[in-house]
Amino acid sequence: MDIDFTPFFKQYEEVLEMADKVFERVKSENPECVKCKTKCSDCCNALFDLYLIEALYINDKFNKKFKGSERERIIERSNIADRTIHRLKRKAYKDLESGKDENELLTKMAEERVRCPLLNDDDMCDLYEYRPMTCRLYGIPLSIGGVGHTCGLSAFAKGQQYPTVKLEKIHNKLYEISVELVREIKSKHIKLADVIVPLSMALLTIYDDEYLGIGDINRDNTKNEQEGDGNG
Repeated sequence: MDIDFTPFFKQYEEVLEMADKVFERVKSENPECVKCKTKCSDCCNALFDLYLIEALYINDKFNKKFKGSERERIIERSNIADRTIHRLKRKAYKDLESGKDENELLTKMAEERVRCPLLNDDDMCDLYEYRPMTCRLYGIPLSIGGVGHTCGLSAFAKGQQYPTVKLEKIHNKLYEISVELVREIKSKHIKLADVIVPLSMALLTIYDDEYLGIGDINRDNTKNEQEGDGNG
């Protein structure tokens, strides 16, 4: 079943456009504080996850742009990054179960560094035009769970007041688009919109009917098994 994600991608792009405008406004008002520049790849080593709409979007753009050896190179880097992220998350989960403070664990995870598979050898993003939301806002003050955050390379002074982006509001919008998408495609996986993944996994995943929970999956599997027996 071919799904036209275009309407949902357009909604997502509208949120991206809004984020870009906010970033440029904060940068223009505080030019001495925002240190983002070409080949500055601090944000390209940060850990963050993507909502379903973001993951589908980045996967679509990646598959359309890259073929052959260049694609395989990024896939290899994605596998390496994903294994590293999995180990970090598994350790954090075990630490949480053992009774360690959740806020301390979150702070520690935020300090971990994993190179983005889209960051090439020249420290440039291979898919910059379609980069995720987090990449676009990194470098200006953000509020996450009521706590302020900003890039460690920026010059925003602690204790001073600056325009701050409430990331939860943006995340809520991305989640709403994801929920609407899941409802529209009539997915059998009712919690699909709740699944968030790192960028590396978004590049590696095959978003087919089975993953999306659409169509008669059991019938398709039975048909494939029967066809396989016939060819044997």
